[in-house]
Amino acid sequence: MRDAVLGLDTSNYRTSLAAVDLEGNILLNQRKLLPVTLGERGLRQSDAVYLHLKQIKDMEPHVRDALSGVRIIAAAASAAPRNREDSYMPVFEVGDTLGRTIAATMEIPFIQTDHQQGHLWAARRGTALEKKEAFLALHLSGGTTDLLAFQAGEIAEWGGSLDLHAGQLIDRIGVAMGLPFPAGPEMEKLAGQGKAAGLLGCSMADRDLRCHFSGAETKALSWIREGKMTPGDVALEVYDLLARTVARMLAAGMRETGLRDVLLCGGVASSALFRRMVTERINKRERGMRLCFGDPALSGDNAVGVALIGLAAYKRQAAAGT
Repeated sequence: MRDAVLGLDTSNYRTSLAAVDLEGNILLNQRKLLPVTLGERGLRQSDAVYLHLKQIKDMEPHVRDALSGVRIIAAAASAAPRNREDSYMPVFEVGDTLGRTIAATMEIPFIQTDHQQGHLWAARRGTALEKKEAFLALHLSGGTTDLLAFQAGEIAEWGGSLDLHAGQLIDRIGVAMGLPFPAGPEMEKLAGQGKAAGLLGCSMADRDLRCHFSGAETKALSWIREGKMTPGDVALEVYDLLARTVARMLAAGMRETGLRDVLLCGGVASSALFRRMVTERINKRERGMRLCFGDPALSGDNAVGVALIGLAAYKRQAAAGT
């Protein structure tokens, strides 16, 4: 019988169940996007909660097969988007409640964490940063554009977007061009057919630690309405703006914190195009920075990081005899 820790993450985009063994090997990584009607830019929380419940039920046969011969010794779940008092979304109640119920029924430990920490732990798995005690991170998704310092297991926010998030910009422009939500994968394909001339200016604040994307959205939407630019050109201009903005934020974060190791995580950071564009800019301008990306499969929403956090907490409790 193999021991494992179960992780659950029910975000605004995806239902995720995962399990890792005591060595951190992934035994289960089951993920399913929440379906969004074409033309819509997301889901109401009540609809998302219902869909999570339905999708967890649909996942049950696969989960049962994947965990055959496995004994769950702890359960972990993300209960909020971030580790902040003002951070709350009803969708996370689904995973949190299910995790607590499983733990209580099986009489095993329950570990509560948050979605953002799950992203960091999943993205750094298998990288040079996996054992690092301190590094800079940028979490880029539909709900976050957060510049963070990870030190001794604690996360401190240093900067981020003051309006739209990176993923929101991609999704809003993509949906306006008729792409499905979330629009990232199809936007990346379109961008591969385009040309960019840096027509969207970076809007920075607070010594480049913070940024604005709402102005870029307004300008890109006007291009779409006017029909004077190809969809590919619009898409690539958006990615070009994101790469330039991120490079400036990371450089500012490195100056402020002194941290040179950098992890990029979140759904936006899973894009091969975005990774290439950011890496090229960083390599030209910030030679002292060590940029790191996680496995693309673990960069978007997933419960693997949640399970890894649960595993670390379980080991600490076991070592302390609690």
